[in-house]
Amino acid sequence: MKKIKILLVDDDVRNSMFLKKFLEVEDYEVTYANNGRVAWELYPSVRPDLVLLDVNMPEMDGFELAQLIRQQDHQVLIFFLTDRTEKVDRLMGFHLKGNDYIPKPFYPEELIAKIKERFEHKTSEQPSRFMIGETLFDTNLSIVEYNGMQQHLSVRQTEILTILSENFGKVVERDTILKRVWGNVSYANSLALNVQISYLRHILQSDATLTLSSLKKRGYILMKKTDR
Repeated sequence: MKKIKILLVDDDVRNSMFLKKFLEVEDYEVTYANNGRVAWELYPSVRPDLVLLDVNMPEMDGFELAQLIRQQDHQVLIFFLTDRTEKVDRLMGFHLKGNDYIPKPFYPEELIAKIKERFEHKTSEQPSRFMIGETLFDTNLSIVEYNGMQQHLSVRQTEILTILSENFGKVVERDTILKRVWGNVSYANSLALNVQISYLRHILQSDATLTLSSLKKRGYILMKKTDR
């Protein structure tokens, strides 16, 4: 079973090391960053399932980092861990689509319970593997496999293909994809979607049973060629 990857971001090194060890004992894979800028540099290589994020940090604070993360990744879970407990701060955390806001100090056992609950809910709610045509798509690993050959997907491609796979054989509107993946329907994001769809077509082209079609002024449909 794949370990859950956690990116822990906090400038309190001493307490962070204690928390990191506690999480690792629970079999989580933890990467530590002491400020938002370092965390943002690490993010593409770590590709975490969960970000544990302090708010008050030098160079780039937690709210700034969360905003950057959400611009490119709408699936990762974000927990704010902070002593900023005012209503305005909590609202800001949830405005930035944080999944939880945990005031400091907290018991590590409380955090572990929240993490387990979130991932149990996420796992039961969303399938991680789809059989599309004769291609296996693993959302957790961001891999498509056809005839024994694997290809890796980017975060954006994984998000888009997940939406299309969830609606296999059905039309998905462009605006639906844009809002879920990029957060808005701007012209620039629309162009980016066109590019990612082209990449996905190229990746899926080996499977002759599949087609990813564009429907003018409507959206996209992923389906078996015999379904048409």
